[in-house]
Amino acid sequence: MVRYKAIIAYDGTQFNGFQKQPNGRTVQEELEKTLKKMANGKEITIFGSGRTDAGVHAIGQVIHFDYPEERPLERMRFGLDTQSPEDIAVKSVEIVPETFHARYLVKEKTYQFKVDIGKPRSPFRRHYASYFPYPIDVAKIERALPDLLGTHDFTSFCASGSSVEDKVRTIYEASLQVNEAGDELTFTFRGDGFLYKMIRILVGTLLKIGNDRLPEDCLPELIAKKDRNAAGPTAHPEGLYLYEVKYE
Repeated sequence: MVRYKAIIAYDGTQFNGFQKQPNGRTVQEELEKTLKKMANGKEITIFGSGRTDAGVHAIGQVIHFDYPEERPLERMRFGLDTQSPEDIAVKSVEIVPETFHARYLVKEKTYQFKVDIGKPRSPFRRHYASYFPYPIDVAKIERALPDLLGTHDFTSFCASGSSVEDKVRTIYEASLQVNEAGDELTFTFRGDGFLYKMIRILVGTLLKIGNDRLPEDCLPELIAKKDRNAAGPTAHPEGLYLYEVKYE
């Protein structure tokens, strides 16, 4: 068996998330169906760098799988790309050692989150940005963001339903860009890993800060409380993108 690593992108709108489940269309299931066709009916399991929820998109999700033969890389990429549904793209494929694992060897992940703040909202962004219809002071959010940097216990920003015991994570980058038209925000978060729905809860909290419903210096206190009820709401999934995954 040959181990392949692939970088894939997908539009999460019509998916129930990345990971295979009994009912609901998933990215993993669609790619495994494609690989089964390519491997003459042999079942092939793919492993992702992590799950994404229903409606969440990916620009740089990483997967690995073991395939019964070595194929030219571009032929493998082209086959996977063209035989998979049109809401999945296979950006690159490489052969990796059999010790490589897409999930367990992750060193760093980057997510982006897009928020439509236009008046009126754009119907063309409805699946690709979360809409926020209220007044927002971007400067307040920008002043709050540095408080997220560093190593903290992010229990306050983890949704219930997580089985992870250790809620300590390190964030290397937390930034915000506003587009030229001034009607879309893009948050970028880069860290060694993120908890269940953590990015969406961070964004929901930061939007409350920008809307004057939380003070701009509240983040250290919210982190210290280790209480999910202290933080803001969970932002909608359609604004979230898994942007990049890095390995050693």
